[in-house]
Amino acid sequence: MQRCQWIASKPDFYIRYHDEIWGKPEHDDLLLFKWLVLETFHVGLSWQLILSKEKAFEQAFDQFDYQKIANYQQDKVETLLNNEKIIRHRGKIEATITNALAFIKIQKDFGSFDKYIWHFTNRQVVLRPESQKLPKTVSKLSDAVTCSLKEYGFKFVGSVTIYSYLQAIGVINDHDADCAFRLK
Repeated sequence: MQRCQWIASKPDFYIRYHDEIWGKPEHDDLLLFKWLVLETFHVGLSWQLILSKEKAFEQAFDQFDYQKIANYQQDKVETLLNNEKIIRHRGKIEATITNALAFIKIQKDFGSFDKYIWHFTNRQVVLRPESQKLPKTVSKLSDAVTCSLKEYGFKFVGSVTIYSYLQAIGVINDHDADCAFRLK
């Protein structure tokens, strides 16, 4: 089965991510939050490292339940900082709490985070032009989403991070033109 060139020689968990998640439209708010959390921890680190710790993050952050995370107190932050199975970065942990609160605010304003994030493309998937060989890392779309998220108070969200997030949740489908997992 033909896959994107960049996935060659990656571990099985990364291939599963490519085949089952990356570029596939996601509309479940819990999963939309999950990938946003993982992308914020990705800042400055490799995506492979983050994916290798996906289950540990899920356990540490209450299955990415943004309602619970929004209520984390300093004792929970300290517990997370002592959890050797995840990335122990105070700024990113505190940003996750801040982002959970902002996520809930967006849900109140739009009815769901899904409605919010997909309104930027009128609920349409953005496909990379077949002539473009490698995925971009930023776009006008990721710039606009980043600006909006920051207005809501999100932290650790820059245009590169948000472009990667939009790929993860399928708003942007950057699979190679000959990849079997590219949406047609």
